Amino acid sequence: MRGAVLDVAVDIRKESPTYKQWVGVELSGDNKKQLLIPRGYGHGFVTLTDHVEFMYKADNYYAPDSEGGILWNDPDIGVDWGVDQPILSEKDKKNPLLRDL
Repeated sequence: MRGAVLDVAVDIRKESPTYKQWVGVELSGDNKKQLLIPRGYGHGFVTLTDHVEFMYKADNYYAPDSEGGILWNDPDIGVDWGVDQPILSEKDKKNPLLRDL
């Protein structure tokens, strides 16, 4: 990876005692950290530097019909992204709140 990102995982398993809790880890080429995100968790990231190349592995093939999302600033989750006005894709701007899924 070049640059740095804040990589975030959110527990979205309704029966879990850690439902809606999140963890964020700064990943960079310098610190060489990785974050394993198990099934049942939401995943998002924000770039922390201007020039970033970010790659991730998945345990299955990409299936766009099965893809979903949660609004980045869902108040019930409260992720501290460290930014107030992120640049979002059109797809991400339309994501619902977790409680509406």
